[in-house]
Amino acid sequence: MEVMRLARPIPEVMHESSGETQKVKDRLALVQELRKFASSQLQLPAESQYDYYTDLHRKFVVWVVHAAPEFSVEAKTWWYPILGKLKYRGYFSETDAQREGERLRALGMDVDVSGTEAYSTLGWLRDPVLNTFLNRSDADLAELIFHELTHQRLYLKGDTDFNEALATAVGEAGARLWLKSKGRLADLDIYNRRHRLQRAIITAILRTRQELDALYKQHQNVPPDKLRALKSAVLTRLRDEARRLRTAAGVLRPPRVPLLNNAGLNSVAAYYELLPGFERLIKAAHGDIPNFLRRAEAMKPLTKEQRLALLEP
Repeated sequence: MEVMRLARPIPEVMHESSGETQKVKDRLALVQELRKFASSQLQLPAESQYDYYTDLHRKFVVWVVHAAPEFSVEAKTWWYPILGKLKYRGYFSETDAQREGERLRALGMDVDVSGTEAYSTLGWLRDPVLNTFLNRSDADLAELIFHELTHQRLYLKGDTDFNEALATAVGEAGARLWLKSKGRLADLDIYNRRHRLQRAIITAILRTRQELDALYKQHQNVPPDKLRALKSAVLTRLRDEARRLRTAAGVLRPPRVPLLNNAGLNSVAAYYELLPGFERLIKAAHGDIPNFLRRAEAMKPLTKEQRLALLEP
């Protein structure tokens, strides 16, 4: 209600002689350009989205809670009407999110609570542009807009990993196509180099998650203190590798590394574990995003296991 109550039509904001700064107006103008590209080139449902602006006067719009048992990488799920089971719970209040995190920690669970800049109402409401979007680079803003609009094009009930990896694939591929269409090859090079660093860290995270999964299954009868020490050693290696990769990146802005516990690793896996499968499908479609999206939509009647089989290497 707060997000919608504060929303103002972007043309009204753009024509104000006072109020919003020129920087905000420039970013809103860019979003309108990205909306047109999303609609015409990617066939994403942008016509009645992101044409309002809301300034929440805070850094994040929602705070997201991920949780998992201390000795398992099986994510805790929450059930929602219409959406089914999801591997996270969102709060518009940081205090409420942290309170839920503390409750779950008291139950002995690994917990990750982090702020996020955007979310989608999946077309049920007219999502506005938020002030939380606007400090991103042009390429990252494009990626965000295309990511969230993909959720409105296709969102499968109860399949967090499919939904987030699909939107990530379209967001990244769409951002590259947009930069190419603008002739911004230097920016495209920077975007690609940052993503290579991000992928290196994500690969280490996913590998560590698999290592922990095997560790927990192989040492089920080990005393908790010993298993906790083994877990700590694995996570320390990941921390050291991530630090080395971030240092080697030099002037590149390094990606956020999640809290290093089962919940934090799961928060990454939800977005990236299935991503290579979607990227293969984009390549098979010769980079044609509308064609790729039609192929993704054809998976909707399948079971989660059947979709996973199509996306695995």
